[in-house]
Amino acid sequence: MTQRKYFGTDGIRGMVGEWPISADFMLRLGRAAGSVLARHSKGRPLVLIGKDTRVSGYMFESALEAGLVAAGVDVGLLGPIPTPAVAFLTRSMRASAGIVISASHNPHHDNGIKFFSADGEKLSDEVELAIEQEVDAEFVTVASEKLGKASRLTDVVARYTEFCKATVPEDFSLRGLKLVLDCAHGATYQVAPRVFRELGAEVVAIGDKPDGFNINHGVGSTHPQALQQAVLDHGADIGIGFDGDGDRVVLVDRHGTLADGDDILYVLAHSLRRRGLLHGPVVGTLMSNYGLELALGDIDVPLIRANVGDRYVMQQLKQHKGMLGGETSGHILCLDRATTGDGIVSALAVLEALGETGQDLVGARAGLKKLPQVMLNVRANGARESLHSAEVRQAQAEVEETLRGRGRVVLRASGTEPLVRVTIEGADADEVQSLAEKLAGIVKSVAERS
Repeated sequence: MTQRKYFGTDGIRGMVGEWPISADFMLRLGRAAGSVLARHSKGRPLVLIGKDTRVSGYMFESALEAGLVAAGVDVGLLGPIPTPAVAFLTRSMRASAGIVISASHNPHHDNGIKFFSADGEKLSDEVELAIEQEVDAEFVTVASEKLGKASRLTDVVARYTEFCKATVPEDFSLRGLKLVLDCAHGATYQVAPRVFRELGAEVVAIGDKPDGFNINHGVGSTHPQALQQAVLDHGADIGIGFDGDGDRVVLVDRHGTLADGDDILYVLAHSLRRRGLLHGPVVGTLMSNYGLELALGDIDVPLIRANVGDRYVMQQLKQHKGMLGGETSGHILCLDRATTGDGIVSALAVLEALGETGQDLVGARAGLKKLPQVMLNVRANGARESLHSAEVRQAQAEVEETLRGRGRVVLRASGTEPLVRVTIEGADADEVQSLAEKLAGIVKSVAERS
């Protein structure tokens, strides 16, 4: 990752109008990606472009299209559609790659770019590095007779709807259930209500009126209060909240209580284990609650922790031949159903699990007891470097010994700021708060002396 100039752990992201989230960079990026793909393709490559609902998506879609066409690549324009839909359609339509224009759960003034390979998975490090090198090369347009063509595809919502429905059994029905869907004024606003209604549910949709500027504003998985209130107001059985690009999901039970990615992993793992369908360990992240590890241990399911980021969760799943993993934020990987995180597919998997046992969400997650967690941010010049000091390592070791078998400690440096996140979990909330403040104080003291 340190070799990368533009790509981060989840594509390229930033403020609209600031390099590299600018129209001129996207033009160069389109040509660069097209040039790299053309080298390894038999015949003319096809690249699909999807986007969420932020207003800047139109500008970046046009710039990427022009760059790809200049490199001799055909382009299929998908319009506003969830990120996982682009992954599915890239695979289904035998495209060479898929591009998503989205900044996920960020506000409208941010945007970003994600790529999918022909297999519907994130691009390899090698391909991303090759694209970066080509971005900085001279902009060369192929001969006129070799230029690509662009077309707008009109049946993609229907195609993706059928894919989502096909991830559950043919006799699966949601009849008799009232659901509230929060589409975050984002990419799921068309397809999510359609999927759940066609499966028989009574659907109340909120956050389903995007205007280009309101994506994630007070709604969606990062602002679940609107969904929680709507579930109570409508007497719904369950609430389902997506983020702006539809690859994350959180749930709300009938009492209005939030269920995050840890809850979802527990419900799915418990169901799959009971049915003899779970293969490999469950993969969480450094931020997965210690209570999830204990609850999964109670049913003899190991939890492996990856670095934060779905890219790293996927790497661990592949390495350990697992099928289920995810992040507390609600980015869930159900590799028996999809090649990438998919909010709609994950929600359907949970509803299938509930239907299989006859439980509601309240009962299904009763075996998961989350431990109190405190996270303190230490911001100071030298904060990241302080993690290598003997004093901080000794303090961390002492806290770990105090909590051995009943809690855990995570010190995590920001990759972009002089910031260290001190996270401590344990059964006693007062003890956790005290230990976190003490450890954060030592980190800050060492940082300021360095």
